[in-house]
Amino acid sequence: MEDMKDFIDCAMKREPCDLVIRNARILNVFTGETEEGEIAVKDGIIVGIGSGYVAREAYDGAGMVFLPGLIDAHIHVESTMLTPEAFASLTVPHGTSGIVADPHELVNVCGIAGAEYLMAAFARLAPSPLDVYVQLPSCVPATPFETSGATLDAAETRLQLARDTFFGLGEMMNYVGVIAGEKEVLGKLEAAKAFSKIVDGHAPGVAGDALNAYLCGGIATDHESLSESEIKEKIARGMYIQVRCGSSTNNIAAAAKCITAENFPRFLLCTDDKHAHDLITAGHLDDALRRLVAAGVSPYHAVRAATLNVATCYRLQGRGAIAPGYHADLVAVEDVTSFRVQAVFKDGRLVAEHGKALFSAGETYLPDAVRGTVRVKEVTADDFRLPLKGDRARAMRVVDNDLVTNSVIVPVQKRDGDVVLHGTSLNKLAVVERHFASGNIGLALVEDYGLKGGAIGISVAHDSHNLVILGDDNAAMARVVALLKEAGGGMALVDGKGEEVFPLDIAGLMSSLPADEVASRIEHISRRAYQMGVRPCYDSFMTLAFLSLAVIPHLKLTDRGLFDVDKFTFTSTEIEADE
Repeated sequence: MEDMKDFIDCAMKREPCDLVIRNARILNVFTGETEEGEIAVKDGIIVGIGSGYVAREAYDGAGMVFLPGLIDAHIHVESTMLTPEAFASLTVPHGTSGIVADPHELVNVCGIAGAEYLMAAFARLAPSPLDVYVQLPSCVPATPFETSGATLDAAETRLQLARDTFFGLGEMMNYVGVIAGEKEVLGKLEAAKAFSKIVDGHAPGVAGDALNAYLCGGIATDHESLSESEIKEKIARGMYIQVRCGSSTNNIAAAAKCITAENFPRFLLCTDDKHAHDLITAGHLDDALRRLVAAGVSPYHAVRAATLNVATCYRLQGRGAIAPGYHADLVAVEDVTSFRVQAVFKDGRLVAEHGKALFSAGETYLPDAVRGTVRVKEVTADDFRLPLKGDRARAMRVVDNDLVTNSVIVPVQKRDGDVVLHGTSLNKLAVVERHFASGNIGLALVEDYGLKGGAIGISVAHDSHNLVILGDDNAAMARVVALLKEAGGGMALVDGKGEEVFPLDIAGLMSSLPADEVASRIEHISRRAYQMGVRPCYDSFMTLAFLSLAVIPHLKLTDRGLFDVDKFTFTSTEIEADE
């Protein structure tokens, strides 16, 4: 009651406010109009829009356009390869005031301790510059066809969702299990329903009866829609479409053609996976806004997708707008075309200005639970031999600039009980189990990746995060595994010039180094991979990270073998006589 009276007294100018932002141009996300005036703030809450407010502190808006704080509707922080502290220091100056974080990668490696690490690290920021809504990953492991570092079944999901700690249930990647009505999968969805938790989706290509069935699971969103027809159908069936502007994939071009005056409240902006280099050079959601407007979407509709639409979908009361009673999360931009951010306020505090963070990240938090996670049985060159019987084989081919992999049949030659790679367009792909030192190694062929003269590998491998190695030399592939084991995870390369490794010392996913050094090291080792012939339509290392993702069509590789995503079963590199 006392707080409410204070707000009312400030709104009526009977008492001074804590902060007044003068000379502001305010984008109203309810009407789409821009109005000039002052923004009055008391105890971190907006109490008035108008003029003539008295305040203890004033800030000159200098005619800039003020937007509500930007909220990322779906992101895996660990995919930036940065610590939470470094992530906040990079994204807040770009206008980000909130994220819906799914620590799917960390939990697949470290279990619940991975999510708790993320929360604790963000909580140490002072003053808090960012709202972090942490979801409980729904698919640990993503499928039963791979070895993950942890398992969260339906019973554990219910126990964890009972905690206030978790905001919702993360993306339900096992859409096949939902549609099939699998008891364990439905148990997780029922748990979310029981505790009134929102459920995020992941449903590439799901349509018709299958989409209807998927939505009966209470799933609210989807970030995997790439075609216009898919987006339109999912909107028509009541889903929120997350417009993805990530480093590996984005669907801005398709989504931009679908946004209308009638359906725009159903679109949300997200990044999903955004790499450190891109955060530094391009930005975060401000980059997504620029791209969306450049694709023909009105600035008003674009801003709504990063503010009020997200707050509405996720029931974030008091977020997503500049209006009385809302949190004073504000972003000042030069205009609504370039979205060049000049100042950022979080709960009425100036937390970034002119591209610089004004909050303390403190000492990097590194608990034992997220260290020393790479446990690999010793391997030799012979472990990468791939004997074949016939003169044809099934191979994976990555679609240019995409995560989809096609299944192709290629001619092969054999020598001394191994497939011949030199002089061909083929590489070997290996997924080496790294959580329990089981010795599991899945082997396959990849066509036209381009790499010659060695091997590259990474311990980021969606979604169970085993080691993914690509090469044309068995000994080099074995050496890459050894380098990754010694480093505790990371990115490694062996070629004719020598070897290089960039450690990812946090769960084999993230680096404790400063953001600029992370970006520089990744760029350097990636450049060496391209010099080995990797085709420029691929992200040399990060494309590898998705070749084990057994929920993205069509052919993938896990530590247990080659997997046909369409049939949702294992297949073989060997070709049957009638194929």
